[in-house]
Amino acid sequence: MRDWLSHRARIEPDTPALVVAGAGDAYSFGNLDTLVDDLAGRLSTAGVDPGMHLGAVLDSRLEYVCLIHAAMRLGATLVPMGDGLTARELAGQMETAAVDAVVCGAETEEAVVEAAGAGAGDDANGTAATSDDGATAATDDSAGDTAASHSPDLLLTVDDPVTDATEPLSTMQADSVTPAEWDLDDCQLLLFTSGTTGDPKAVRLTTGNLLSSAVASMFRLGFDPDERWLVALSLHHMGGIAPILRMPLYGMTVVFRRAFDAGEVADDLDRYDATATSVVPTMLRRMLERRGTLSDSLRVVLLGGAPAPADLVERCRDYSIPVHPTYGMTETASQIATARPKEAFEAPDTVGRPLFMTDVTVVGEDGEPLPAGESGELVVSGPTVTPGYYGDDAANEEAFGHYGLHTGDVGAFDDAGLLRVLNRVDDRIVTGGENVEPGEVVDVLLDHPDVREAAVVGVPDAQWGERVSAAVVPRRDSTVGSQDTADVTGDADSAGEALDRAELLAFARERLAGFKLPKTVAVVDSLPRTVSGTVDRAAVRELLSEANREETEE
Repeated sequence: MRDWLSHRARIEPDTPALVVAGAGDAYSFGNLDTLVDDLAGRLSTAGVDPGMHLGAVLDSRLEYVCLIHAAMRLGATLVPMGDGLTARELAGQMETAAVDAVVCGAETEEAVVEAAGAGAGDDANGTAATSDDGATAATDDSAGDTAASHSPDLLLTVDDPVTDATEPLSTMQADSVTPAEWDLDDCQLLLFTSGTTGDPKAVRLTTGNLLSSAVASMFRLGFDPDERWLVALSLHHMGGIAPILRMPLYGMTVVFRRAFDAGEVADDLDRYDATATSVVPTMLRRMLERRGTLSDSLRVVLLGGAPAPADLVERCRDYSIPVHPTYGMTETASQIATARPKEAFEAPDTVGRPLFMTDVTVVGEDGEPLPAGESGELVVSGPTVTPGYYGDDAANEEAFGHYGLHTGDVGAFDDAGLLRVLNRVDDRIVTGGENVEPGEVVDVLLDHPDVREAAVVGVPDAQWGERVSAAVVPRRDSTVGSQDTADVTGDADSAGEALDRAELLAFARERLAGFKLPKTVAVVDSLPRTVSGTVDRAAVRELLSEANREETEE
């Protein structure tokens, strides 16, 4: 098949495709196709050939939307990288993904140029990445490839150059481009994992992965022929890219924002009659804090990227917001399981059922399946699952097993078949020889009426091996209480809020075995998070380790 936009533009050229929020500029599929064809032609003139790994380091903008489709039209594998990464981080990702060319903008050019210089050098075999001949998609990304020392030879900018090292695409004459043909097993995207549990890995996503994910998502979420999906997530994450890619598949309109602003995004939902959006919990909470509720035009609020706090789901229930808590991974091209609003409102801690054609198996430490009600590692199989990490044989060997992709997440099915995700396998705490699942402790803490958010980690402890420790964010109206039950640190006064800590631990003691109770509780203004919205557990662990050190010194 060729790129999806060219198909949609041929059959529905006048159908609305894209609205740029704020500016209000609107583009039909025919208009967008013209822009994409022009960009693809300029990229071709610059030397971007089929089969190349084309890096993107751009802030969210119209040119990025066009680049996503232009890469597919050219038969190039797109490698999105975060526009907030340092030169050192970019150099590592460019080398990991064997990036041949990079498209940047004025805001990111200097970091890209520095990164390309830092990673310069011949690879270990003295060869560069090769491209297929003709207008065909990349097929050289087998799971057994080994990424060698590599830096891009071609640096391109969509803005006026900031340095002498980049070539402006605006000055290039566009070649005539014949749309590339893609097979289902061709690698279309290389997306990086968040790196919260180690160095980011480049995930290979094929055309078949992306197509299967789009189909399964539509089956679960339903579809309105007049769908208007507001995109407020960054385009170097699957959650932001997915609606852009699916736009021509579904024939829907995307309302696109350059940057997230809680109040503005909430207003845009109403202003543009958006029917769907995807956000992470912190984004949704901020939107509700700014505007109280969301537009009644919405039929889907896809909530992922991090566990959805029960109180947030309950607020959506109270204000009739159609929230769909979801569990997904970069490695599965987005959703694995998604709850419908009715399921979420009845069981706020669930992420629903696996999507169509996706199988989830809960396995124990011996790798064998566990029955409903027992928690273990989640293993996923199906057509959305990546064929492997690029150039990382060790990671592939570790990740894939008899039942599929080992997610590294702990969860359980209930008797009704609803999935609950607890925490990462690596986050499991071993204290005094007993295993503690942090997610279970977090759920109990969040049930307390004075707790808004919580994170639980294990920190080193001479007596217990690991010490169960919690960081909690109080609700705005919580009051200062006694401090005689647990070691507590944190600047709660700066937020004008604190907790009755003794009462909190008494509450938890009624619901948890003694060895699961937090020995240290830190009251904080907010939980540290990664760019994707997940809790930065390393930062939480450092915060709580410092709390333990202060207690020891006292």
